[in-house]
Amino acid sequence: MRVGRMELVTGRTFLIVLMAITILPFISIFVTALHPSGTVPNGLEWPADPQWGNFVEAFKVANMTALLGSSVYIVIAVVPISLVISTMAAFAIGLLRIPGSQVLLFLFVFGLTLPFGGIIVPLYYLERAMGIYNTRLAIVLPLIGLYMPFAVFWMRAHFVNMPGEISEAARVDGATAWDLFWRIHLPLARAPIASLGILMSVWTWNQFLLALVLVEDPTQRTMAGALGAFQGHYATNVPLLCAGTILILMPTLVVFVLFQRQIITALIQGSVKG
Repeated sequence: MRVGRMELVTGRTFLIVLMAITILPFISIFVTALHPSGTVPNGLEWPADPQWGNFVEAFKVANMTALLGSSVYIVIAVVPISLVISTMAAFAIGLLRIPGSQVLLFLFVFGLTLPFGGIIVPLYYLERAMGIYNTRLAIVLPLIGLYMPFAVFWMRAHFVNMPGEISEAARVDGATAWDLFWRIHLPLARAPIASLGILMSVWTWNQFLLALVLVEDPTQRTMAGALGAFQGHYATNVPLLCAGTILILMPTLVVFVLFQRQIITALIQGSVKG
């Protein structure tokens, strides 16, 4: 009993320390954003006269309206297409066991090892040759491809764990492969599809590297990608830069607060299945 109590105290202490380490940078950025524009704050000192107008100024300076529209466009273009392709591919590999499914699975798993930074240079030259450089397609198309390994592996874990009796009973009733997918297994896969959609939406919204390298126009980037241009113009104005950072992070924080249960369930599900 005493050992269990020590483990409990140690675990809670570790979580509290970890939470403090995680939250402290956000508190620091928020406090800094309230200081007078052009000043350099001293640590976590709360300003005598908080400048809430810094957020309004940062919103106007960074052209947040255009950035929000661009980010929403990219998320809407990337996530649904990625979900459709990955779900159908995972169904074929995990449940139908099509010829060569093991080879395809190996290729998708190999794709998980490819870092974004390692393929950014080939993507740059390829998109310039295709004529889509400095457009939203320069972000949308690579993201769809780069999400496929994880998304297919994620959805395959669901289909592999489905009882085979469901498919056998449906085939006895004359169901085709399309009927199996559309009428039977797709409704049963709503939870993993929703979890995957939330994760990919957050990842797409926070995409920084591809947006910064493949798109020159800040208004065509994601919110996170535009932060690079904002920093380049206002690096000396620390409070304004911090206010812009808070505004860019706010949508992601809202998503995490609203869908925290689904995100935690998705992470747990992805760690125990497959």
